[in-house]
Amino acid sequence: MKRLFDICLAVVASLVLLLPIGLLALLVRLTSKGPALYWSDRVGRDNHVFRMPKFRSMRLDTPAVATHLLQDPQAYLTPMGAFLRKTSLDELPQLWCILKGDMSFVGPRPALFNQDDLIELRTQHGVHRVVPGLTGWAQVNGRDELPIPEKVELDREYLRRRSFWFDLQIVLMTAWRVLRRDGVSH
Repeated sequence: MKRLFDICLAVVASLVLLLPIGLLALLVRLTSKGPALYWSDRVGRDNHVFRMPKFRSMRLDTPAVATHLLQDPQAYLTPMGAFLRKTSLDELPQLWCILKGDMSFVGPRPALFNQDDLIELRTQHGVHRVVPGLTGWAQVNGRDELPIPEKVELDREYLRRRSFWFDLQIVLMTAWRVLRRDGVSH
C-alpha cells in the first residue's frame, strides 16, 4: 500500500510541479556556474548507496560533507541557495528517487555516504531496514537542529509507530513546517 501511495503521489506531484521544477532548474543554471542538479551518494535501505538529486544550492567547490560540518555554510551558498533551502524547493528532484523506489515520501532521511556515526547508529537500531524518505518523523521534530542520537531515537519511534495514518500525519506536519520555514539552520 505504501509503495502504491508513493508512486501515485509522486506521479501527480511531478505532473503538477513540472513547470516550477523546470523554472527552478533554469534559475539555478542562470545564477551560478555548474549543473542545476547536485547528485549526492546517500545511504538507503539495507545500507545500499544510491544517487540522490537536489537542486544545487551550494557552489561547485563545496566539500562533500554534511552542511552542519562546514565552518561557514553561508559562504558556500549560490545566489539561489538560501531561497531553495529555506523553502525546501531544493528537495523537489527527489521525486525521481521516489518513483525509482530508492526513497519513499516518509521515512528516515537518507544519510550521506560519509556520515559513519549516523549510519552505524541506525544499523544498530534496525533503522537501516526502512526505505528512506523525503520527510520523516525526525524532520518534523527538529530537522537540522537535532544531534544524531536524538535523530536516531526519533527514527526508532517512527519504526514502532509506522502506519499509513502516521505517514499522513508526518506529510501534513511537513507541509506546515515548510510553509513556516521551521527547522532550517542553513
